[in-house]
Amino acid sequence: MSNDFNYGQMMQKAMQGLLKSILQLVVDDGLPGKHHFYITFDTSHPGVEMAEWLKEAYPEEITIVMQEWFDGLAVLSDHFTVTLNFNDTPEPMVIPLDAIRTFVDPSVDFGLRFDPQDNAVEDLDELSGFDDDDEEEHKDAEVVSLDAFRKST
Repeated sequence: MSNDFNYGQMMQKAMQGLLKSILQLVVDDGLPGKHHFYITFDTSHPGVEMAEWLKEAYPEEITIVMQEWFDGLAVLSDHFTVTLNFNDTPEPMVIPLDAIRTFVDPSVDFGLRFDPQDNAVEDLDELSGFDDDDEEEHKDAEVVSLDAFRKST
């Protein structure tokens, strides 16, 4: 067992949980008001299932829109399924949560960006520029008396 927390991976799983909750609300109650989603995902990710012509047209990533017409939305432990309309043809898709790069609901200016490497921030020292190995030897503080700088009255 590792002694370190992988905060990046933990954050990814938490955001995936939030996304699953949002999608499950849509399964249960439909899209309320003007809510709609733009979901961008990696089409080459293992587990992605979609029409071959779509994979050829979008070999790296695709952004789907869930707004007025979608069908068969189901949320499972590590993926969701949905059928969307492309050129008047319903196309079923299986989208693993690990394949998702962004989720946006522009009606309320809300969005999530997922790190495809599951390590959003593994080394805070790298971000802060602080390294424990570079720490200088600590010296005792020098006490300075401010009496010499006071005006005498």
